[in-house]
Amino acid sequence: MAYVVREVMTPGVVAVRPDASLVEAAQLMRAQDIGDVLVADEAQVVGVLTDRDIALRAVADGADPLTVSAEAVCTPHPVAIGPDDEVSTAVALMREYAVRRLPVVQDGHAVGMVSLGDLALTQDPASALADISGADPDGWAGDTPT
Repeated sequence: MAYVVREVMTPGVVAVRPDASLVEAAQLMRAQDIGDVLVADEAQVVGVLTDRDIALRAVADGADPLTVSAEAVCTPHPVAIGPDDEVSTAVALMREYAVRRLPVVQDGHAVGMVSLGDLALTQDPASALADISGADPDGWAGDTPT
């Protein structure tokens, strides 16, 4: 069983600049097959932007995703965790703040992301969430087979 975040996190960071358009962020999410990106100014994390943020905070209000910035709809000042913090601390933070993802930050720089799915895979591998999180992603209905 994993005890520290570094053992369960997804290493590396996918980020956009604060002034990136929502279209740019969404295209990056699609290309990386992920549901969130960090919004970062240089190495400083400004926020977390999820596909849900784009849908509910911009598109649902009729905003033009080409002109709205990632910073405008992201969750600012996200709760973060360190790579050497205990997994139980990550679980407690997710519960307390009702979030599904935590940026992993070391010396002020984002080094990874830990998600609820990452924790399920290591903490409760027989759970439905672990099964879903460990499954290969389905292609989007608009994808054409090659």
